[in-house]
Amino acid sequence: MSDKSYSLGILFEDEASNGLTHDFFAAVLNGFKKEAERCGYEITFINTHKDAPHRKTYLQRIQERQIEGVGIICTDIKDPEVLEVVGSDVPVVTIDEPLEGVISVLSDNAQGIKNLVYHIAGMGHTKIAYIHGNMNSVTQIRLQNFKEACEKLRIQVPDEYIRQSYFRDINKTAYETEALMRLPEPPTCIIFPDDYAAIGGINIIKAYGLVIPDDISVAAYDGIDIPSRYDPQITTVKQDMEGMGKVAAEKLITLIEAPDKITDFSDVMIETKLVEGHTIKQMLWK
Repeated sequence: MSDKSYSLGILFEDEASNGLTHDFFAAVLNGFKKEAERCGYEITFINTHKDAPHRKTYLQRIQERQIEGVGIICTDIKDPEVLEVVGSDVPVVTIDEPLEGVISVLSDNAQGIKNLVYHIAGMGHTKIAYIHGNMNSVTQIRLQNFKEACEKLRIQVPDEYIRQSYFRDINKTAYETEALMRLPEPPTCIIFPDDYAAIGGINIIKAYGLVIPDDISVAAYDGIDIPSRYDPQITTVKQDMEGMGKVAAEKLITLIEAPDKITDFSDVMIETKLVEGHTIKQMLWK
């Protein structure tokens, strides 16, 4: 008789309280779920609410429920309880967060933002602003590569062109967009943190009576469904969110069933795709 539980755990903690309505993480988790169920596994969410009564640690809950492997997503990797799970004998895969010694499935944010900058510059823009998300590993990679791409193209980016908002925060992104538009020399193109947050920036631009892209160009990141239906369609970097979840589940199940087959614990990069919409104006070359 098999003592396998065929149960996979998900450590998912959403600091912004978007829960499973968060387009990016919902798609990743859907890809993870589909692949797990295809392989005969069920998914269990591990309680991350630390104020819950009679609460047990993550590892205690994992052991109590006989969870065979854990996918970690949108969770503080430095949390001692998370590190306890990582240091245990439970197979672990992280998603969208690199962790040394663990298989991490990541979107290729470095190449994604570079491709976006190259496209914008290829349309003749030299005044490019970037409103980035909250400072985490993803933002750090995107911001670093945004700057590197601009430097390679010999595009100078004033400090005031780099502004911080939060992912999926419409109001804060609107505020930072207005700050950019009030500059003595405003940018001709603004990159938003993500497609959802871009709604705030676009609303402010329209409130000023400006037309996209005739008066100002915009771009975003993620490639989620709803903004792709806007008129004009927004130029964005599409992430293979379901693909990330699928690969993470594949790797985790292999770690459980055939750990000897995995000898490479380096990061797994999932390619992004530039989706050219109609929000970048072709500038006249000087």
